[in-house]
Amino acid sequence: MSLTAALLHWLHLFLPAWAMAALLAPAMVRWRGVGKRRPHARGLSLLLGWCVLSALGMAVLLGGLWWTGHDGRMLTYTVLVGVMGTTVALWRSR
Repeated sequence: MSLTAALLHWLHLFLPAWAMAALLAPAMVRWRGVGKRRPHARGLSLLLGWCVLSALGMAVLLGGLWWTGHDGRMLTYTVLVGVMGTTVALWRSR
């Protein structure tokens, strides 16, 4: 397998986690009062939310790959949605 093919395999493995993190990151940010004194705070908050969710999502996908032995199992994607949704709910409740 060439280096390009290996990189594409890893990209396609983690792409669902990155896409869900991008969709859910705005839900983690409390917009009230953010950015009035520090205009860059919204961007940093979004970046932090994306990084946290991406790291959790990648861990779930790697765990699913290890547990089932295959990539792309529906069980793995179900756990991915559950973990990311729970993370956003817990983040918002604090």
